[in-house]
Amino acid sequence: MTATAAPLRGELATIARHAGTVVAGQLAVMAFGITDTIVAGRYDDQALAALSIGSAIYISAYVSLMGVMQALLPVYAELHGARRYPELGRSVRQSLYLASVLVILGMAVLLHAGPLLELAQVPADLRPAVQSYLGILAWALLPSIGFRMYSSLNQALGKPLLVTWLQIGSLLVKIPLTIWLAFGGAGLPAMGLAGCAWATFIVNWLMLACALTMLSTQSLYKPLALVQRMEPPDWPLLKSFARTGVPGGFAYLVEITSFTLMALFIARQGVLPAASHQIASNMVGIMYMLPLSLSVACSARVSYWIGAGYPAQARAVALTGLGLTVAVASAVVLVIATAAPVIASWYSTNPAVVTLAASLLVWAAAYHWFDALQTICAFVLRCYRVTLMPLLIYGVMLWGLGLGGGYALAYTDGPWGAALQSAQAFWIAGLIALACVAALFLWLWKRHVLTGAESGSHQSSV
Repeated sequence: MTATAAPLRGELATIARHAGTVVAGQLAVMAFGITDTIVAGRYDDQALAALSIGSAIYISAYVSLMGVMQALLPVYAELHGARRYPELGRSVRQSLYLASVLVILGMAVLLHAGPLLELAQVPADLRPAVQSYLGILAWALLPSIGFRMYSSLNQALGKPLLVTWLQIGSLLVKIPLTIWLAFGGAGLPAMGLAGCAWATFIVNWLMLACALTMLSTQSLYKPLALVQRMEPPDWPLLKSFARTGVPGGFAYLVEITSFTLMALFIARQGVLPAASHQIASNMVGIMYMLPLSLSVACSARVSYWIGAGYPAQARAVALTGLGLTVAVASAVVLVIATAAPVIASWYSTNPAVVTLAASLLVWAAAYHWFDALQTICAFVLRCYRVTLMPLLIYGVMLWGLGLGGGYALAYTDGPWGAALQSAQAFWIAGLIALACVAALFLWLWKRHVLTGAESGSHQSSV
């Protein structure tokens, strides 16, 4: 039995409603990091400095692993569209094998971060605090990845609200718990940065416990028959998971490291450019939640219709999601570019920082437009199992043209003239690189989505 194709107006409403729910949860998760930053900063400057280093390493590792599991969303959604619920439940159980390998790899990196700290030339007096912070968070990876699986399953089923409520509820626990553990009280000693990590550890395990309770008690999941004896590893199936997920995870790694490395390169120019860049990059992170949420919602619906046996409907939904994402991004660009000086003043009272940050925010607004376009393209391409070529494009453009080009503009003389010695050099190069990524992704769309949907090209792995 297959689903009946729905009017596109209804699909537009479904995508918007799904995306709105996802973005609320994503903002709650972002607030985890904001909470740690505020608490560590008020504890002492050394804790804040150690947090900036530790969180960069943790986020790079976690986002890469999360990207692998997130890439399984189309697999789950296709099975949901095809009404193959027992097979969907089996796929979730098989995903646990992949998740276990990812957790072990992630823990190995976080528990043995010494070489990374040495390579980054982290000051010796900060290393113990950073290693303690990462050591605690290493044991939080298992619940984090487990909850990510629960999130992907719910998004595939079109039920993201359950995840969002858990994320918002966890934030309400995270804030007071972080303050208490960091500053001490009620018989507990002050733990500083380690307290922030322990709060994250506790909250992640609570979130996973709630998710497991929901999976075992709610009628929504009963057709999946999730709770039963684990089957032995299905190696062909796991290989297909890895072929879809691993390039996705590396793509996330390239994206996030292109941003973190940009910050390190700009830091060489001094406090003013670094502070201004931090404001612009923070706004990009907030803006990114919109296309990310729209892309999650759109990819869930596209894969649903592929699985239901309606490739033309899947293609139409993909185009609808693309149009909605471009429209939202255009509105955001207009607001940010117009209000750049006002936004910059929210972050700083230093006139020099505000002026430079406002100029960077204009570049950041343009950057966001292409970022939104490439994000929706990347997510839909994963629905058609096109994963390797996007990874190669990311690597060449974001690392090569973006970071390499920015470094050349900022610090070397060339045909363009003298070195710019400005943070704008990296934003200019990054914008050009992202525009190239978006153009190449649209070309892949033409090949695999617009012309390949009827022929079932979603089975490919380009």
